[in-house]
Amino acid sequence: MLRNLGALGIAGIVILLAGIGLIASQNLLIALGMALIVAGLGLVVKSLISGMLQNFGMF
Repeated sequence: MLRNLGALGIAGIVILLAGIGLIASQNLLIALGMALIVAGLGLVVKSLISGMLQNFGMF
């Protein structure tokens, strides 16, 4: 799975994990943590869709 994600997808997973860590560590940073989770999830989804389109020769 990590091979199909590429660099952008792996960066998204790292951002997701960083966001979850922020939420778990302090309540004051919930907004920042949620923003990181949303941004990371967006990067992962974009990377997966781009990889799928490349497999079909459309991108």
